[in-house]
Amino acid sequence: MKVLTAGEAVSRFVARGSVVGMGGQNINRCPMALVHEVIRQGVGGLTVVGCNLSLPLDMLVAAGLVVRTEQGTGNLERYGTLFAWRRAVERGEVSVGDHSHLAMASRFAAAALGLPYLPTRSLLGTDLLADMVAEGVAVESVDPFGGKPLVLVRAMAPDVALIHANRADTLGNTVIEGVTSHEVDMVRAAKVTIVSAEQVLPAGAFADRPEQVTIPEAYVTAVVEQPFGAFPTSVYRAYDFAESEIKEYQGLGRTGDEHLRAWISANLGACFEEYLATRDAGGTLRRTLADRMRSLV
Repeated sequence: MKVLTAGEAVSRFVARGSVVGMGGQNINRCPMALVHEVIRQGVGGLTVVGCNLSLPLDMLVAAGLVVRTEQGTGNLERYGTLFAWRRAVERGEVSVGDHSHLAMASRFAAAALGLPYLPTRSLLGTDLLADMVAEGVAVESVDPFGGKPLVLVRAMAPDVALIHANRADTLGNTVIEGVTSHEVDMVRAAKVTIVSAEQVLPAGAFADRPEQVTIPEAYVTAVVEQPFGAFPTSVYRAYDFAESEIKEYQGLGRTGDEHLRAWISANLGACFEEYLATRDAGGTLRRTLADRMRSLV
């Protein structure tokens, strides 16, 4: 069986200097419980990669654990930029490999297929292409069959992928409801994958409905059961995002890194359950978010 606590999974599989593939998108299904555990254990020197690196990245940067990012975007859309990340980049503490979303997803897809690269035309004529060529992650080429220009993007295989899911069984078969974005290819590309899930079911729970399995057990290294493990971001069919929490964090982010570090110190206790109890004593907010999601779906 692959079931571990978050502390055990991070301690075993997230090493200093790792390339960490981040699941989730913006305010949807981010692996918050796993990221909190990385912060609690102080695992630093990380390179964080993904499509939209949002709240998890900013917290890792505010905690001083990130040295590089490679991503399509880094923001919380209508809630603003990632303030700790932006300041760290401006100070030269974090280097950035800027991509389009498709380019980043294509890099994961190449590694998932066991290929050194994949071709695309989407970067042609863009400023991004020149930067990616200079950094050695893209090459301009020519279609050998049609003679038209192409871009070859280099495969990206993270050392460890962190994702949050709706359900998993004890063997690692994982069900994600709603949008998966880059995550399936990222997981297939990664050397190690840690899945946190709202619910962990017995082995064989999906045997009579295999079509529901988004990620088969062969690609999953560890499973962590964590209800509300994406809080304050949302999980489709489970709970909505907590706008008040996101706005509070972003408000602190605007004021400076000291306020974010103080928030992290005050709120990230011994385990994620303690964090949830600190932020939502009695669970009123969580019940409201679950009810709101049920009303939407």
